[in-house]
Amino acid sequence: MLRAIRKPFGYEPVLKKEDIKGPGRKKVERASDWKSVLFRIWKLVDEQRGLLITVLALVFVSSVLALLGPLLIGKIIDHYIIPKDFDGLGVVIGLLIAIYAGQSLALYLQSFWMVGIAQQTVYRLRTNLFEHLQKLPVTFFDKRQHGELMSRVTNDIENVSQTLNSSFIQVFSSILTLVGTLAVMLYLSPILTLLTMIIVPVMFTAIRWITRRTGLLYKEQQQAVGTLNGMIEETISGQRIVKAFSQEERVMEEFAEKSGRLRRTGFWALTYSGFIPKVMNMLNNASFAIVAGIGGLLALKGDGLVTIGTIVIFSEFARQFTRPLNDLANQFNTVLSAIAGAERVFRIMDEPIEKDEATAHRDTVLKGDVEFRDVSFGYAVETDGYTIQNVSFHVKPGETAAFVGATGAGKTTIMQLLARFYEVDGGQILIDGIPITELPRQTLRNQMAFVLQDPFLFEATVLENIRYGRLDATDEEVMAAAKKANAHTFISRLENGYETVLTADGGEISQGQKQLLSIARALVADPVILLLDEATSSIDTVTELEIQEALERLMEGRTSFVIAHRLNTVRKADTVYVMGQGKLIESGSQEELIERQGVYYQMLTEAKV
Repeated sequence: MLRAIRKPFGYEPVLKKEDIKGPGRKKVERASDWKSVLFRIWKLVDEQRGLLITVLALVFVSSVLALLGPLLIGKIIDHYIIPKDFDGLGVVIGLLIAIYAGQSLALYLQSFWMVGIAQQTVYRLRTNLFEHLQKLPVTFFDKRQHGELMSRVTNDIENVSQTLNSSFIQVFSSILTLVGTLAVMLYLSPILTLLTMIIVPVMFTAIRWITRRTGLLYKEQQQAVGTLNGMIEETISGQRIVKAFSQEERVMEEFAEKSGRLRRTGFWALTYSGFIPKVMNMLNNASFAIVAGIGGLLALKGDGLVTIGTIVIFSEFARQFTRPLNDLANQFNTVLSAIAGAERVFRIMDEPIEKDEATAHRDTVLKGDVEFRDVSFGYAVETDGYTIQNVSFHVKPGETAAFVGATGAGKTTIMQLLARFYEVDGGQILIDGIPITELPRQTLRNQMAFVLQDPFLFEATVLENIRYGRLDATDEEVMAAAKKANAHTFISRLENGYETVLTADGGEISQGQKQLLSIARALVADPVILLLDEATSSIDTVTELEIQEALERLMEGRTSFVIAHRLNTVRKADTVYVMGQGKLIESGSQEELIERQGVYYQMLTEAKV
């Protein structure tokens, strides 16, 4: 039947026979340590123990009341309706109404409070994950798509939320109902209980057959969602590049392929899991028919072993017994999906964070004396070798050091190492004579400021974007920094001035204006060490003069590291360092380097041609 419906849908299921455990087959891929995942979720839930105990007590009450209802109906039939004894019938019916009303109230309260527990738990999990992401090193983000990480913060945690909202209570309630129903059924009639149990092995076989096929599919579905989100985020962020190189068709094809994978996994996950209620309903009906038919024959014998009321009770209990099995089977799929998502979340939370072992220099105010001693570093030393090798130089407080060289020479890497985004593989970096590894990262970075080639702005007001350099800066300090950065004039012309809300990455202002805001942000930070990474390389000549003037104000009295694409921007540097293939080729003032007529002189000559 399944094969017959594959062709009209135009694709085969992702699940293959070899993925299913069995003779000669591979084991279905599941969470590597699902017990540990469940334990960690439980620890978060257990923080609300008092309310959780109340919810579990209500689940117990509602389960007991669910058993009392059918029992009372059977007694009403045997003791009041069949004998036509209507004395006291009203009282018993009133009691029955009270039982079902109490059960409804207990169900409502347990659901209401469990939603609160679930949301608080997911809030903690989401907060813990986001806080952990802020503590991870830059190397972690280098290796992962941003959209895929976003999927873990949103989609994966939402799966956990849905499971806690519904499955937690449902599983506990189903187990209580199963145990209670079986006990009452055995007490009333072992024979009818045995008849009811006939379908249980069939039920377990069917559920096992289905659930073995859903585990891998749900995990693949979560992975497909993460991959698709990553591709969407990447494409939207790089939309200008996509259009500039006319790659719309290729992007659409790639999206169709990834979206198709999600469609296939989603279709077959839901298709297989959708068999469960249908199979269970069929078996429920079969159980009802067996109990009603054979129970009716036993009642007609008139030996008192089975009464009409008992048959009615068993008819209801037969459904009540298989319903929890059905619920457990359905929740099993939901729990599988949640565990797959939670495992992905916890895998991120288990990533080692940036740690500062030393605390001796936590309150140190730096002067800006920077020294590289025989420093070597590689992003992937094992495969690509060193990016920079045996680099040594010394920059005194207040001096400006300019780094020039071809793309890939290692200029930006020096900046990254100085900010401790990466740790050196060899040699040592010192600031004020202190090894950089002994300076807490926050202490170091709080006294640095970056002005990058492509400045990043947040979706916030102009005022807030500049204040990001130092959150306790007053409005007056922000405006003063904007004036020094030559940004005040264009800000004043904006519709709402400093209160103008910029969209993500400042799409409504020019590249030069974004750079001026970035300089103003650095001025507000009032850093000791300034890092300028090709801050004027993508700016027109007229705007460059305006930015260069602002940069000179910013660099005044600060130790500055300048990566320059345009060589005329380094003419005022105290020392120019020429990089080539990861090594320091030559250094000196611009005049000294021109006199030597070495590599820098050749670069300058070629730039003028």
